[in-house]
Amino acid sequence: MTVHFIGAGPGAPDLLTLRGRDLIAACPVCLYAGSLVPEAVLGHCPPGARIVNTARLDLDQIMAEIAAAHAAGQDVARLHSGDLSVWSAMGEQIRRLRALGIPFDVTPGVPAFAAAAAALGAELTLPGVAQSLVLTRTSGRASAMPERETLANFAATGATLAIHLSIHVLPRVVAELAPHYGPDCPAAVVWRASWPDERVVRATLATLNAAAAGGLERTALILVGSALGAEDFGESALYSQGYDRRFRPSGTHPRFPEGE
Repeated sequence: MTVHFIGAGPGAPDLLTLRGRDLIAACPVCLYAGSLVPEAVLGHCPPGARIVNTARLDLDQIMAEIAAAHAAGQDVARLHSGDLSVWSAMGEQIRRLRALGIPFDVTPGVPAFAAAAAALGAELTLPGVAQSLVLTRTSGRASAMPERETLANFAATGATLAIHLSIHVLPRVVAELAPHYGPDCPAAVVWRASWPDERVVRATLATLNAAAAGGLERTALILVGSALGAEDFGESALYSQGYDRRFRPSGTHPRFPEGE
């Protein structure tokens, strides 16, 4: 018996990995975060599967469902939205599984920031503009931010920021970032990226509050950084004619002679 933690992606049911799909189809028990995982994903569950929406369950109740499946020798598909490596609460479940000696594995999913960038048609790291992406959030009731992980500290680097779980404090986010990026810095909010009712707002930091007014109160990602609107940026050397690389040797003395 194994608990399969599966990243169910940002929302669109076809943004699920093939591995995730096949694991869901093979598991007689499925626990899913119903507030964020679309029901269409559950269509991959086998006939007669026990399907449990964990939105109203606490951690002890979730672990009781898993323990019952373990006692019955039944594999569990544990679905969380996006990718499991950030803000999934997988870590605390895994800690308990280890203590109980219950096997598990992890299948990654398409993260929300990637779906939001796709909706914007944007590359978040451009040569000479930004080469780092910071995934962060503001403090919330469920988890406080460590003292040094502030928006101001991240903004001081000039990196592209993908700010999760913070649309409800958008004015505070803008106020903290504007002194570092400037009022004309490109910004965007993407609500429910990849869902049928996806909504995208593009603005600057100075206009973002007004542009995003009346939007959804959750499942939104705030993106800020010069890379969002840059047109005057250099081209990567990766595809330049004179760039010597293993698969395209260049020059009289290439670093990697053809055939190596």
